[in-house]
Amino acid sequence: MRQNKNHPFEKILLVEMENLTIKLDYPDYISWAEFLLNPRRLRGSDFLMRWSQGVWSEHRLTQSINEQTNFYAIPYGPSSAAPHDNVREFELYFERLEDAGLGKVKRPDLLIFNKSEKDNIDEIIKKSGGIEELPFLKEDTMRELISKALVGIECENSLWVAQKMPDFQSKFTPQKRLGGKEGLKKAAVLPTIIIKEEDRPTLKEWQIRNNKQIHVWHVFYDRAYGIALDEAERLFNEGLIAPTIQVFQAPGGATTRKAIYKIYYQYAYPLGIAVEEPELKSAYVQDKNGHILPYVTFSGGKLKISQEAVEVLNGLKA
Repeated sequence: MRQNKNHPFEKILLVEMENLTIKLDYPDYISWAEFLLNPRRLRGSDFLMRWSQGVWSEHRLTQSINEQTNFYAIPYGPSSAAPHDNVREFELYFERLEDAGLGKVKRPDLLIFNKSEKDNIDEIIKKSGGIEELPFLKEDTMRELISKALVGIECENSLWVAQKMPDFQSKFTPQKRLGGKEGLKKAAVLPTIIIKEEDRPTLKEWQIRNNKQIHVWHVFYDRAYGIALDEAERLFNEGLIAPTIQVFQAPGGATTRKAIYKIYYQYAYPLGIAVEEPELKSAYVQDKNGHILPYVTFSGGKLKISQEAVEVLNGLKA
């Protein structure tokens, strides 16, 4: 299956093949294939954990910004406002999004405002039908909301303890594959901010159309980092960060190759550090035939927003 035919539900749950703990090698017959959880064939706990992880990281960022700073964050992208406590409702949400013709629209996951605008923002959202309705509204109808935003945030997350990654704090050295420019070995394992090649045009288009910057925030288990999309583009254009090809698998089993950019955290600003670790809780879903699919959810934890990140947001305000 070609990637551009993937349903939005499958696209949001794509998992890198190297991160899958359960791999199916397409046997001739799977005895429980007719008892699948939903039409999108959610076949493994990896996809459920990916869903849980994404919801948790975006909520933790929103909560941290709203509790610790003079800024106000709201969910804006489709995945941010999607149901988070029922996988079937999550799937139906994306079916509704596709039916509305908005399944292929790329919006930043969060919008951040001055906290002094909170009452105005809440009133605009209320008139629009509530947070859960924002993804179904065309942006032309949300100009007032967008005009008040300081920045759009694209969220990414990874199942790693950043400071324990093997090449954390490694020093840059000249790299042949980068034309002699400084960097790290291709196989280096360290915190990176990931941007997909397929997302670049639409994110840049959103910036231009709305005259707002987008920053990419990447959350790890213990830390988080951020970078302006414009700064990431500079790194790409100067050959300091080269694309890599990764194989992703969707819940239905289809695989696709994507070019992604892994931006070393040394080029980013520290966004925050965990001061309370999240709990990892067991959970499961059961389909109508009684098939149980277990997975792990993330709960709680607290991220302390760094002074560097506050200064970045203050700079946008200025």
